[in-house]
Amino acid sequence: MKKNLFLLAVIFTNLIIAQQSKEGDIIKLSGFIKSDFFFDSRQVVSIREGHFLLYPANESLDPNGKDINDKANFNALSIQTRLNAKITGPEALGAKTSGTIEGEFFGTSDADVNGFRLRHAFVTLSWSSTTLLVGQTWHPMFVTDVFPQVVSFNTGVPFQPFSRNPQIRLTHSIGNFNLIAALCSQRDFTSNGPAGFTSSYLRNSVIPNSHVQLQYKNENVVTGIGVDLKTLTPRLETIKKYKSDETISSYSFLGYLKIKSGTFNWLFETVYGGNNTDLMMLGGYAVKSTNSVNGLEEYEQLKVISCWTDLTIGTDIQPGVFVGYTKNLGSEEELSGALFTRVSNIDKILRVSPRIVFNYGKFRIAAEAEATIASYGAVDKFGKVNNTKNITNLRGLLAFYLFY
Repeated sequence: MKKNLFLLAVIFTNLIIAQQSKEGDIIKLSGFIKSDFFFDSRQVVSIREGHFLLYPANESLDPNGKDINDKANFNALSIQTRLNAKITGPEALGAKTSGTIEGEFFGTSDADVNGFRLRHAFVTLSWSSTTLLVGQTWHPMFVTDVFPQVVSFNTGVPFQPFSRNPQIRLTHSIGNFNLIAALCSQRDFTSNGPAGFTSSYLRNSVIPNSHVQLQYKNENVVTGIGVDLKTLTPRLETIKKYKSDETISSYSFLGYLKIKSGTFNWLFETVYGGNNTDLMMLGGYAVKSTNSVNGLEEYEQLKVISCWTDLTIGTDIQPGVFVGYTKNLGSEEELSGALFTRVSNIDKILRVSPRIVFNYGKFRIAAEAEATIASYGAVDKFGKVNNTKNITNLRGLLAFYLFY
């Protein structure tokens, strides 16, 4: 059924191209075929059969004290293969119109590996100094001008914010400065809570994820700062069946820099804040107190600090290296209940990943070594992690691309 739907989509796209070309509009198809071969020195926490690596799995000791997760793993996948359609439309409301549709075969869950899923679907209206974007694309904290150039599909996660969200985004330019404001919902990347990972916590708060960013950009430098605010309503009903409208509001700050000189590129980014589980990062929130009579809960955000840097040089042959570090800062107040995170017992993570990329026109071969060290330990009453032990995974990755 999926193959038939995909074939119909391709045929329909071709028909659109034929029709729109007559009307003066342009539809440009692009994308790439990518195959990844990767080896891990131990079991890892990941998405899609190991393809999207997060961090090494903690020790799991058997009765003899042997670590069950101390077992190597190998896999090969082509699910990152991508299709992209860029549409240039007629003028509307005095603005130039354009749109983007993009999908890949990453699926929506491990059970749906190879399934075709939507990545981007948005329309833009561009005036002389203002652009309005409506639809699904990267969260504003994923800065498309400044993100890790790693070979791995994790794109620097969990050090780099990573999420695509339905949104309304307004960008106003004054010279080389861009003022960006956005209101976002959640779809594929969601927050954690009492019912697990779902977008309902943000939807029930009735307050969109809000973001403001100031960016400076020229041919050699991109730099900016941003602030992000998110409000969740974890429960509509307490465990004692009373109505609940308690919320948790959290904020994050973003700073980034890119310097380009010839074929040399240096990128840096840092993030500080709380409850960024939906951005594939550490942190989250937790129950601070619970009313013993009606079960009403109060919440507190769990903060993290994260930073990364990436260096690349060259064109046909491109050596590069990525270094990322993130630390769980916990809560400012004592906690008494559940922690809603992606992982609660990691204190810090360090990753170093050198790479080499060979470009032959539209064909590319890339190799990357990725060493990730996660410090697992015991969680205290402030959500901080103590008495840690370092767990290391070494990943070797070989990727083949053909762009079109």
